[in-house]
Amino acid sequence: MADMAEDIKKMIIEELELEDISTADIDTDAPLFGDGLGLDSIDALELGLALQKRFNVKIDADSEQNKEHFRSVASLRDFVLTQQS
Repeated sequence: MADMAEDIKKMIIEELELEDISTADIDTDAPLFGDGLGLDSIDALELGLALQKRFNVKIDADSEQNKEHFRSVASLRDFVLTQQS
């Protein structure tokens, strides 16, 4: 499971072009938006597309659960693992 979290961190850095950040700088349980990593709604769209492409998951744009899925790297990891099983 730690490997999946690292893969997601790398994907976030690559897809969002966060050149000054390393995977070690991203706390697995810290919020991705707001006071955490500081991502915004445009980043969320890009991240959603990257997740769908890289991990072959389906994200329902109208789902009330998206906010929870995108809360942290840990919640994204859990979402991907659930989708893949």
